[in-house]
Amino acid sequence: MALTKKPVHIFEPDPLQCGQAVLAMLTDSSVEDIISLCGNKRETTFKEMKSVLEHFEISIYGARQEVAQKGALPRVALLSLETPKCWHWSLYFDGIFYDPEYGMLNDFPPSFRRYFWEIKENSKH
Repeated sequence: MALTKKPVHIFEPDPLQCGQAVLAMLTDSSVEDIISLCGNKRETTFKEMKSVLEHFEISIYGARQEVAQKGALPRVALLSLETPKCWHWSLYFDGIFYDPEYGMLNDFPPSFRRYFWEIKENSKH
């Protein structure tokens, strides 16, 4: 189990499954498999996101950081965005935003506040 080499975009099957879709893209899994792993088919918590990533031997490095510009992001980042509707999980990977609601984007999805955590494969791989 490992971090994907290149994500395949997945739209959230349900408006409450952005976290599961992000985890599926990061791990080359299905949303259904991620739902089973985290035991939740609704909004995911940071603790659930971290637990599923640890299952795949993927780590979240450092503390949550606020971000305003794409250039400040690391190569791979888990994003927490305050959107016009709600708080939302998204993925940044090698210069592209893989958003479960908006698709693949060159810049942040519509959002007021933006936070990220750096994502890396555990070093033993």
